[in-house]
Amino acid sequence: MANEWRLAPEGEALVETAGEIAAGVVRRSAADVDREARFPAENIDALRTAGLLSLVSARGVGGQGQGLRAAAAVGERLARECASTAMVTIMHYAAAAVIEQHGLEALRRDIAERGHLATLAFSEAGSRSHFWIPTGTATRTPDGIRLDAAKQLITAAGHAGVYVWSSRPSAAEGLSTIWAVPSGSAGLSTPRPFDGMGLRGNASAAIIARDVTIPESARLGEDGKGFDVMLGVVLPYFSLQSCAVSLGMMEGVLARTLSHVTASRFSYDGSRIADLPQVRGHVARMRLKTDMVRGLLLDALDAVEGGRADAMLRVLEAKAAGSETSLEVHDLAMRVCGGAAYRRDVGVERFFRDSRASTVMAPVTDALYEFIGRALCGMPVFG
Repeated sequence: MANEWRLAPEGEALVETAGEIAAGVVRRSAADVDREARFPAENIDALRTAGLLSLVSARGVGGQGQGLRAAAAVGERLARECASTAMVTIMHYAAAAVIEQHGLEALRRDIAERGHLATLAFSEAGSRSHFWIPTGTATRTPDGIRLDAAKQLITAAGHAGVYVWSSRPSAAEGLSTIWAVPSGSAGLSTPRPFDGMGLRGNASAAIIARDVTIPESARLGEDGKGFDVMLGVVLPYFSLQSCAVSLGMMEGVLARTLSHVTASRFSYDGSRIADLPQVRGHVARMRLKTDMVRGLLLDALDAVEGGRADAMLRVLEAKAAGSETSLEVHDLAMRVCGGAAYRRDVGVERFFRDSRASTVMAPVTDALYEFIGRALCGMPVFG
């Protein structure tokens, strides 16, 4: 469908460029990135060269001036080929959106004009998936703000140029404060590289901060008001882009499943796997479930952009639906492709492994169900 994201011509052209990159360097490198568990540097460089890392930065600082809708569309297209590349990209967009609203102009220009990679650094060993309650501290000293924390599972750890970092407030009341922390700051370390089951190229690793000093001007938003930034900027960007990545993976695994069942034949009579009615039924279910998620995501984007009363509900629903439905679609892909699905060359097993990650990324699906249930029962969602 042409311009299914309902973008203005400039945004549509940028998404088309992302599609060309996805079909080129991203597709070529995806299997190696997964097998070697290496950061997809060539893919990020291609996005940078095309100006796509500046997608959500304002035109006034050299960016593309696009928003959440275009960011979701780019993430979806990349995820059809490499979920690791897509995850690095959407985390960058979420972090860049915070910096765009609250950061100094010099930092905004670093992203918009120079293509510096950013990422979120919220998750901590001490608070697990309750990312909105950091345990790391920010202490005022004569030299500035000293950060101490044990972050975990930070996408692009050691590769991003700046971390959008959460801590306890330095002086004010509240749950958290957000900072822009240069990745080269003295006292930051990434003790172990990532070697996981899925999303093996997203460099999701721990970051330890010991006596890391940054200036007070690095604060993003007011001291103690970090939760407001998370709720107003990060949650819509992260949840809807996560849904978009799940959607892209569903499209990617469906394409590979269809390629297998329409090309593979039984030697005894020459019939195709796709000639079996139960196989056609399964791929029909895959298509239907994928289309249902796409419809919900587009409606959620409409709700956020239009300031609808149900916008927060749709934001929560989108990530939950994308994560859970993606598991169903990828399970069907394994079932339809049978033993061949376990072969790396078919491509299905990589998508199957990657699809598992979204359900355990905060907010985890069980937490989302609780939030949605509270909203439906007329209770404070995050009370």
